[in-house]
Amino acid sequence: MRALTWQGIEDVRVEEVPDPVLQDPTDAIVRVTSTAICGSDLHLYGVLAAFLKPGDVLGHEFMGIVEQVGSAVQNLQVGDRVVVPFTISCGHCFMCDRGMFAQCETTQVTEQDKGAALFGYTTLYGSVPGGQAELVRVPHADFGPVKVPEGVADERFLYLSDILPTAWQGVKYADVPEGGTLAVLGLGPVGQLAVRSAKQLGIERVIGVDLEPERLALAEQYGAEVIDYRAVKDVAQELKDRTDGRGPEGVLDAVGMEAHGNPVAEKVIAGASRLPGGLGRAAIEKAGIDRLDALHTACQAVQRGGTISISGVYGGNIDPMPLMTLFDKGATLRMGQCHVKRWTPELADIAGQADDVLGLETLATHRLPLAEAPDAYKMFQTKSDGCIKVVLKPQEG
Repeated sequence: MRALTWQGIEDVRVEEVPDPVLQDPTDAIVRVTSTAICGSDLHLYGVLAAFLKPGDVLGHEFMGIVEQVGSAVQNLQVGDRVVVPFTISCGHCFMCDRGMFAQCETTQVTEQDKGAALFGYTTLYGSVPGGQAELVRVPHADFGPVKVPEGVADERFLYLSDILPTAWQGVKYADVPEGGTLAVLGLGPVGQLAVRSAKQLGIERVIGVDLEPERLALAEQYGAEVIDYRAVKDVAQELKDRTDGRGPEGVLDAVGMEAHGNPVAEKVIAGASRLPGGLGRAAIEKAGIDRLDALHTACQAVQRGGTISISGVYGGNIDPMPLMTLFDKGATLRMGQCHVKRWTPELADIAGQADDVLGLETLATHRLPLAEAPDAYKMFQTKSDGCIKVVLKPQEG
């Protein structure tokens, strides 16, 4: 089969790789009909190179048709149409029973002291081959995959794999009270869906921050006030000025480690990512820092007693944080990988409504065959050609 493989920093290629096979009774094989490039994939494209090896298959947002099922899979049949959560969880362990599916104890990558295994996401998370491929082996298919109806576009349900529940969880975690304001820092795909999720959840005032005109315009279409990062000297102060000097009750950081605004950190990160194997891993794990402009903005902007919700991925272990400010404000921090299946029932209902209320079918700006994935990664990274979201079609081209 064909799959997108990592070969080096900013070097991904579509290659022929062996077809996946059933390994455990709870496995399934899914033929992928749609797979997306996620902002988290850009971390693999550059920052987290030390945790990858040439030939690793990328991708964790995908859906398709079940081709084979293991003997213990009773909930799926060959031919079922499914979307697959990016977190691999068993559904019955201590953590899963508590709705903490991203911390599943059955798939936890204990040798790395990490949570549940993820599709297509480095040795840190189990080195499970990802979904930017024609076929995928899906572990714990007796719990993970979600059946979706026929007759509607893939993109109505594709984002249930990651970015929609990630955005939804981020908004829920922000804990905005009735009549309060949510600020969304970063209007990439997760930020866009956070704006729409906030409106769906009844948050009347949402302020979005970004520096790309296309992203700002799109968020405005869905009811957000916007702040152009390039047009103000101090985003945190601007957010306070727009909220009676107090700041928003909730601030959602949908940017993560790819933030702009810290060229020194950028050089340190780039250097660590280029160190050979073990040295690079040690540098990131023990002395890693992130570009923290978005997170520090959130800390400065949030209202006293408010909540900062972090959906953007961070990877540093010695990130400097303004603890005096956070302590003095009495701010709450909530964060973590998305517990996808926790939110699936309500989100599947919303996605299945006759009206596409979250604009899922129109979020992608680019739809391309898998063969064009290397160019698509570069386009998504540079935000060229108005790119906001890319969906790849492995069965085309």
